[in-house]
Amino acid sequence: MSKLVAGTGLTDRPTGSGASAGSGEPVWDIIELLFFAYRDFVGDPDEVLLKLGFGRAHHRVLHFVNRNPGMKVADLLEILNITKQSLGRVLKQLVDQGYVLQREGEQDRRQRLLYVTSKGEALALRLANLQTQRINRAFGELGPNAHEAARRFLTSMIDSDNRDSVLRLIARADRATKARS
Repeated sequence: MSKLVAGTGLTDRPTGSGASAGSGEPVWDIIELLFFAYRDFVGDPDEVLLKLGFGRAHHRVLHFVNRNPGMKVADLLEILNITKQSLGRVLKQLVDQGYVLQREGEQDRRQRLLYVTSKGEALALRLANLQTQRINRAFGELGPNAHEAARRFLTSMIDSDNRDSVLRLIARADRATKARS
C-alpha cells in the first residue's frame, strides 16, 4: 500500500521503485527527488539573498569567486555556462554593492580577475553554512560513508568529458581555502 505525501496527492513509493538501470523507462523517483532536493538546497540561501535583492545567479557567482580568488571572468563564464551579458549584470550588482572586486591581470591588463571582499566572503560563508547544515542532516540520516557515496553519485552525474576538470577545480579551491586558513 502506498501512502499519500501530506496534502499533495503524491504517493510515497517504496524504496527501489522506478525503472531499473537500462530498462529504457524514466527513473521518475530519482528525477523527482533531484528536483525537490535542489529546490530545498537552494531555498535556504534564496531567503537570505532575496532580502539583499539578489538571486541564484548572484549566489553562484559569489560561491565560485569566493572559492577561487583571482579567477578570470572568462573562467567564470565557462563554469557557469552563461552569457557574458547575464554575468555582466550580476557582477555589476555584486561589485557596486561591495561584495566582489575586479582587478586587472598583472601580465595581461585586459584580463579581469575577481575577488570577494570581506563582505562578500561573509555572505558566501553564510550561504554555504546553510547548505552544509542541510547536507549534514542528510548524511546523519544515511550513516557512515554517506559523504563518499554522495560524492561518487554526483561525480557520475557530470558529463564524463567534464568530470576531470570539475574535480581539478574543486581540489584547487580546497587547496586555496586551506592555504588561506
